[in-house]
Amino acid sequence: MNVLVTGGAGYIGSHAVKQLLDAGHRVVVVDNLCRGHRRAVDRRAAFRQIDLADTRGLTDALTAHAIEGVMHFAALAYVGESVGNPLAYYDNNTAGAISLLKALQTARVKRLVFSSTAATYGEPERTPLVESMPQQPVNPYGWSKWCVERVLRDYSAADREFSFAALRYFNVAGAAADGSLGEDHDPETHLIPVLLLAALGQRERVTVFGSDYPTPDGTCIRDYVHVEDLCAAHVLVMEALRPGDARFYNLAIGRGYSVKEVIASAERVTGLKLPIQYGARRPGDPAILFADSEKISRQLGWSARYRDLDAIVQTAWNWFRSHPQGYRG
Repeated sequence: MNVLVTGGAGYIGSHAVKQLLDAGHRVVVVDNLCRGHRRAVDRRAAFRQIDLADTRGLTDALTAHAIEGVMHFAALAYVGESVGNPLAYYDNNTAGAISLLKALQTARVKRLVFSSTAATYGEPERTPLVESMPQQPVNPYGWSKWCVERVLRDYSAADREFSFAALRYFNVAGAAADGSLGEDHDPETHLIPVLLLAALGQRERVTVFGSDYPTPDGTCIRDYVHVEDLCAAHVLVMEALRPGDARFYNLAIGRGYSVKEVIASAERVTGLKLPIQYGARRPGDPAILFADSEKISRQLGWSARYRDLDAIVQTAWNWFRSHPQGYRG
């Protein structure tokens, strides 16, 4: 299949590109490189530097490469930034997706896998999260993705040949098992990379926000899915889509880990005592969030290979040790 991957120079997108190529698909990467890395793009893939707002450029790429399916990862993804600059998130994430859909319509591309987020659920009353739960985001980032899901529902209802899947997940972690790809954000806000950067001496300390939550050790509990497992699900869903499909799946390992458990794992993997300090809670941080992936397991047979936290952290540590400056080194 000829597949176009938006955001294919980013953390998750670059891993998806590699898996698609390894599975025998032909891949075109579209990325504006505002936060992605050209060096993260697999050399076997074609590359076009195009912004999501450039509908004509997207259309040209789709038609020139006879694209049959699209994986859409390109998005701004910092919750705090979305609160301070919501228009940028609605412009890039929501309007950008609409621009892409216009290009798909013109180029007659009928298959899309959308990288959504479990942030569309907001603060649920219970866990684990399942796909049928109400969606009530609590920040502009979550709403910007929810809006895309709404648009996809409406567009697919108008075009019965169009098929899509929206995949929802929380914390993506780890790196390619062969060490070729990893995580490189600026700024870095994800817990595991922050801990490993501290282990490398690039962070003076790591602040834990809240230690008095109603959890066994007082810190927040979240689920972590390995980036390779996540991308394997995207490829599986892309191959499974049939005309008229409108699918929604959670991607998770089915259990959560507390912040203290993640810290302990990072210390075991690195063999170092990490500089941790405890601060006040952040507003809006629920105590426990993790999802259930039974639906995609039942329908498509997907399950996470990486379920042990130390194994996930080890792949990330392998990457950071060999790429202490990320793709800039």
